[in-house]
Amino acid sequence: MGIQLKKDFSWSLLVPTSMGVRITPINGQPVHSSDTFKMQATSAETNVASISSYLGLPVKVLTTFVKDSPIAQLIKSNLASRRMAYEGKDVPQGDPWGYRHQFNIADSGFGSRGPRVQNDRAGEVGRTLNVNDFDLDRIFVKEGVQIMHLSGLIAALSPETSTFCLELARAAKKTGTRISFDLNYRASFWKGRDKELHDIFTEIASVSDILVGNEEDFQLCLGIEGPEAGGKDIDSKIESFKIMIQRVKLAFPNASVFATTLRQVINTNKHLWGSIMLEGDNWNVIEPREINVLDRIGGGDGFVGGLLYGILKGWEPEKCMQFGWASGALATTFLTDYAQPADEEMVWSVWQGNARVKR
Repeated sequence: MGIQLKKDFSWSLLVPTSMGVRITPINGQPVHSSDTFKMQATSAETNVASISSYLGLPVKVLTTFVKDSPIAQLIKSNLASRRMAYEGKDVPQGDPWGYRHQFNIADSGFGSRGPRVQNDRAGEVGRTLNVNDFDLDRIFVKEGVQIMHLSGLIAALSPETSTFCLELARAAKKTGTRISFDLNYRASFWKGRDKELHDIFTEIASVSDILVGNEEDFQLCLGIEGPEAGGKDIDSKIESFKIMIQRVKLAFPNASVFATTLRQVINTNKHLWGSIMLEGDNWNVIEPREINVLDRIGGGDGFVGGLLYGILKGWEPEKCMQFGWASGALATTFLTDYAQPADEEMVWSVWQGNARVKR
């Protein structure tokens, strides 16, 4: 893959994140007409890490919790059940208007009715993440990390988390840990902070080894000139991404892997799903294939998680891409927004289109 990983490490994957809960109506119903909901612990970054943790690689989560909160207890239990180690400060809630974990309120949609998602992040304790609350020398030097995965969602969450991610990236680079960065642009997070966040994202991208994002991400986060508008057919989308990535590669030569997913929605429960990656000078493209979707949330995170798992295992680029594609497709078959693979065979069966009963 063009990435040489450290030999001595305690953690295959390290993910900084702000944990919260997702509340989803049962049976794909809309939020406004429901009175029964399923609640689960969630974050985009732990969605990514779940592929590696369920398949037996050591994963650590850096986060923060609300002290004595039952939601925090639920989150800690969930991370442990997903075989993830975690560390983070317990922050006192304060008064009833103090800190809490974020709430993600969403329905899955059904058929011709698309999903609707509302993020309620007022008072989010994850906005207080501070590098001083973690022993970076212990984590990166004494324990050792193969890959640290950063998300633009955390990097843009607050001025504190922006500094947090930047300092983590500097520490990882200094100690030889490889960095994966999913840009994940969100306009609401960037409001009033464009210049500040552009500079931070640019520095993180400059030391990253793996960059993930769509055309909008690279343009709005990093200021890379976009290609001329093309048609909506898949060949045009692939060609436009290739043009963009060539420019990104010139601007950020430290990175050796660039990737994104390709998705066309036929209806809520049927998508065309593909992916594209540049590794070194070699393009790997998976033309979109039809997949059945129970809940689309987390599919992109599953793709990144599968891709990173392949890199951690030292697989060839094409195999990494296939596993990423299949991990993303697998994630859309779960009611949780993260995939829970029983083993590698389950993922490869998705890639092979083999949905036969295994006895």
